[in-house]
Amino acid sequence: MKPTAITKTCKLPDGREISIETGKLARQADGSVVLKMENTMILATVVSSPEAKEGADFLPLSVDYQEKFAATGKVPGGFLKRESKLSDYEVLISRLVDRAIRPLFPDDYHADTQIMLYLISGDENALPDSLAAFAASAALSVSDIPFQGPISEVRVARVDGKFVINPTMEQKGRADIDLMVGASIENILMVEGEMKEVSEADMLEALKAAHEAIKEQCKLQIELTQAVGKTEKRVYNHEDKDEALQQEIHAKYYDTLYATARQLITNKKQRSQALEQPLEDYLASLPEDTTVDTVLVKRYYKQVLKKAARDLALKEGLRLDGRKTKEIRNIWSEVDYLPRTHGSAIFTRGETQSLTTVTLGTKLDEQMIDGAMIEGSSKFILHYNFPGFSTGEVKPNRGPGRREVGHGNLAFRALKQVLPPDEKNPYTIRIVSDILESNGSSSMATVCAGALALMDAGVPVKGPVSGIAMGMISDAATGKYAILSDILGDEDHLGDMDFKVTGTEQGITACQMDLKVDGLTYEVLSEALLQAREGRLHILNEMKKTLAEPRPDLKPHTPRAETVIIEKEMIGAVIGPGGKVVQDIQNTTGATVVIEEVNNKGIVNVFATNKDVMDAALRRIKAIVAVPEVGEVYTGKVKSIMPFGAFVEFMAGKDGLLHISEIKWERLETMEGVLEVGEEIQVKLIEVDKKTGKFRLSRKVLIPRPPKKETTPAE
Repeated sequence: MKPTAITKTCKLPDGREISIETGKLARQADGSVVLKMENTMILATVVSSPEAKEGADFLPLSVDYQEKFAATGKVPGGFLKRESKLSDYEVLISRLVDRAIRPLFPDDYHADTQIMLYLISGDENALPDSLAAFAASAALSVSDIPFQGPISEVRVARVDGKFVINPTMEQKGRADIDLMVGASIENILMVEGEMKEVSEADMLEALKAAHEAIKEQCKLQIELTQAVGKTEKRVYNHEDKDEALQQEIHAKYYDTLYATARQLITNKKQRSQALEQPLEDYLASLPEDTTVDTVLVKRYYKQVLKKAARDLALKEGLRLDGRKTKEIRNIWSEVDYLPRTHGSAIFTRGETQSLTTVTLGTKLDEQMIDGAMIEGSSKFILHYNFPGFSTGEVKPNRGPGRREVGHGNLAFRALKQVLPPDEKNPYTIRIVSDILESNGSSSMATVCAGALALMDAGVPVKGPVSGIAMGMISDAATGKYAILSDILGDEDHLGDMDFKVTGTEQGITACQMDLKVDGLTYEVLSEALLQAREGRLHILNEMKKTLAEPRPDLKPHTPRAETVIIEKEMIGAVIGPGGKVVQDIQNTTGATVVIEEVNNKGIVNVFATNKDVMDAALRRIKAIVAVPEVGEVYTGKVKSIMPFGAFVEFMAGKDGLLHISEIKWERLETMEGVLEVGEEIQVKLIEVDKKTGKFRLSRKVLIPRPPKKETTPAE
């Protein structure tokens, strides 16, 4: 018997409809829904274990978004021809959902929880990344899992000066603001996106537009929860508690930890050791047969440490390393550190350091993108690496994890906005950031080092980009809060906000915000943005002391690149039959030549190791595509001889007829002995037949005309 589904719908501001259906698919999951907008459909399921694993003291939440290739009528590439490891694009969408969902689980809920999102039908008019969190929250809402939502996410884009919610692919491509925003009915929880150097005020307006749409989607989920009857959530107990022990630890160590934090130790390892020593001493003092629960001791000690550090900032405006709230750590940078790279930079801020390189490759080095929804290629690649030694830890050297993918994507968004447009950039640009030290905001160090390395490589960027990570510590009871510029790693863990902002002197290029509290008012958010701008400009000025603008030329060992735009009809002439012509150009000159058709024009990208090679290749190409001009003189080569004249190749791939009457001023009765095949001669183009396009050449017009013989009168 076909199950009866429950469906609820809501509309976007432009009238497009989104529906949520539950009760038809995946009914053995704790919660499942199918979200549909246009022809895009996402199946969202959520399952949470009945009990937490022994000793668990955190929420083991996993979020996996996967696109089924069948959703868009495609067969996966590769040898296996099946969906397998998540692509970076799928990982980034999974992170967007995770970051908005995770803060709304209870702090004491520790059961293994898995959210799975399948794109089962895809439509570029309804991009799935802006719908995934909506579907995930709805699946949680129809389950008995204790989720303190609902939330939703939308994309807000400014297109032609107007804000559009969940734009199409075409609209997204024209936008100067492109933000993903996650929020509950009351508060904004997560922001990530990119902008074309816009102001802080414009960004705030975009957030407000997004939040209004999210409120309607949250109301739909409340109605769906009531219709399904899942208003009561499961009862659980995942943490043992000992209030007497908690009070004892607080009374015993709060003053000590406050005083230790106030010592303002700048070195990360020394500070950590000083703050952990009282706990180690306490545990060491316990007898072997103690009945004290050491797991609870460690938990309560961390809570006391967190409160002491937060109170120090709220009461005295002091931070763990001695800085005031707006103070930026010491900065130093260097460029051209690596002699054989195309561009390199070191950027160090406090105890966070990035060594970044830039490599300029050819068209053949572009990154191929083969996804269910997105395919094509990218001329800009940024990779972020975070080895264990950067934090003094032992960590297996495996492939990049989700964190590395996410941090690299943020830096990619930030720097992409200042690169020259593709049509003016013949290079594939690859940036690699290796984090050598880390104590907070290594992604922002990547942005700063990446901008310096691009300028060191001679890439004509619009301007340098800097980035800063902002934090916040707040007290809901008193309403007090402190916004912190350039946060430490400890301040990220102890604080309520991680808000990263990047930009040029002209405006913001990218941002990423995660909140650990219920929300942030627009007034506080505006204050954080303005304080971030102040910090960004300070960092930018420090960077300019090292390198203020792109170098006027590439490094001597950097491959040279030139772009020649030709008529579409000439593409075949440059390639030649079976690629014969272009292969000959590459073999004889040593250059790499890549040809493609873009907007009904031929784009010829030439890459060479030095100027001589480049000039030789360009001469060959320009000769092929040059348009013959009547009246011009050319050096031609005799290709064949006929009784009526000779055919002469006067330009690459272009033959013209040199008629017997145009060879000499004297009358020739035969071609025998006049010219030889392969002989080079000077000819002038005297006519192009309008109907046939054939060329008529003349040699005699280049030879002085002999004087006429004088005739003697008959006597």
